Amino acid sequence: MKKALILLTRFARAAALLLLILFAIESCKPKEERPPNIVIIFMDDMGYGDVGSYGAIDYETPNIDRMAADGMRFTNFYAAQAVCSASRAGLLTGCYPNRIGISGALMPWSKVGISDKEMTIAEMLKQKGYATGMVGKWHLGHHKQFLPLQHGFDEYLGLPYSNDMWPVDFDGTPVTKDSPKPWKAKYPPLPLIDGNEKVKEIRTLDDQGTLTTTYTERAVDFINRHKDEPFFFYFAHSMVHVPLGVSDKFKGKSKQGLFGDVMMEVDWSVGQVLKALKDNGLGDNTLLIFTSDNGPWLNFGNHAGSTGGLREGKGTSWEGGQREVCIVKWPGVVPAGTICNKLSATIDLLPTIAAITGAQLPEHKIDGVNILPLLKGEKDANPRDHFYYYYRRNSLEAVRKDHWKLVLPHRYRSYEGVLPGNDGFPGKYASDTTGLALYNLRRDPGEEYDVKELYPEVVDDIMKLVEAARADLGDELTGNEGTGRRPVGRIEEENSETKGK
Repeated sequence: MKKALILLTRFARAAALLLLILFAIESCKPKEERPPNIVIIFMDDMGYGDVGSYGAIDYETPNIDRMAADGMRFTNFYAAQAVCSASRAGLLTGCYPNRIGISGALMPWSKVGISDKEMTIAEMLKQKGYATGMVGKWHLGHHKQFLPLQHGFDEYLGLPYSNDMWPVDFDGTPVTKDSPKPWKAKYPPLPLIDGNEKVKEIRTLDDQGTLTTTYTERAVDFINRHKDEPFFFYFAHSMVHVPLGVSDKFKGKSKQGLFGDVMMEVDWSVGQVLKALKDNGLGDNTLLIFTSDNGPWLNFGNHAGSTGGLREGKGTSWEGGQREVCIVKWPGVVPAGTICNKLSATIDLLPTIAAITGAQLPEHKIDGVNILPLLKGEKDANPRDHFYYYYRRNSLEAVRKDHWKLVLPHRYRSYEGVLPGNDGFPGKYASDTTGLALYNLRRDPGEEYDVKELYPEVVDDIMKLVEAARADLGDELTGNEGTGRRPVGRIEEENSETKGK
């Protein structure tokens, strides 16, 4: 019996020693790093000069500015196009929007949307096991087949299109329950969508004022629920698109009226996202990107933002319409307090995120390039040396190469020479034309001095890119169809002729 106890004790000691050795070996193995979370905050109609660190006046954006201090501020960053739907299509697919058939701003009666043949950032990250969520303005088709849950997102809360696509009276006044009848309804009430279902109608300016807080609360909730797994969250603000709406907690807080109040609430929202990441221990392992879909809608006057001195605004291919604020924070990777002056664009985010996470790129052609070397602060990196400015259905209006911009002959709507509106009412547009013009954006970001006569060799060089773009993507200004365009998604309508086919 005594010998048995001695043997048992020795066996137990040996087993314990073996477990300690195995534990030590396992502890020495390199731990598999969790891939970074990805958060994109996408503004609507916010101009290049609307954030404190880019020159905003009479209101403060301390949380966004803190992002810039802790990360990288881009000065030559472009939206895919200078209008809502097209810009969002480019961001999510890494393609020039005209390549995938999306143009302009899709209306509530549109029967097209993003094709299920295209791959979004959310679908790409699902390959790597990411949880995916979104709040805010979608605007890539409002029928069920086009909504976010059908394009890679696990959950969604927001508006399917712009917040101005709602009932308005004949004089432009938003319709409320107290409006006189009869009134001319241009659009149906705005549907707030949760998942695939409408859960509320946005009918009043007070309703509009709840949107930023509602979106923010869902964003924080998503981060809290998914803190233990990698996630991608797309936060697409409805603001600062008119009609402006702000909660009571920010009404009258700025020296710049309602627009400043709204920007302060947006900054608060960014602060809440930053706080949620920090509280969950995720701040150091999250790539956070803040940018906008296009420049300000200038004919709305004091309800519009600022281009920071750039030419024209939303709906034009001049710099004020398409050059955007972009701030990127990713501690330990993106050098803090840095500025990147290299050319880059929203279409570059998808391939960059693919490179960061190891996700597989779509098999079809995309137009974005991997700008991770820029994010890392590599001084000699220059992944993008040119960019195409398309507008309308498929008009090639300009091409940028390095710091040169060649503007091609076209007609455009203009904000110059006419007075803007005020207090939510728009002023009129002007109309203008331009011939062939060359601008040196390094010396002339306001595009005031045409120097094509001084640098004919630069014009000839960029015209090679023009011809390549026309052959691939087409150009309705010159009648080119292009060979590289793909069909837009179309609503699946079942009727007696098509059902069952």
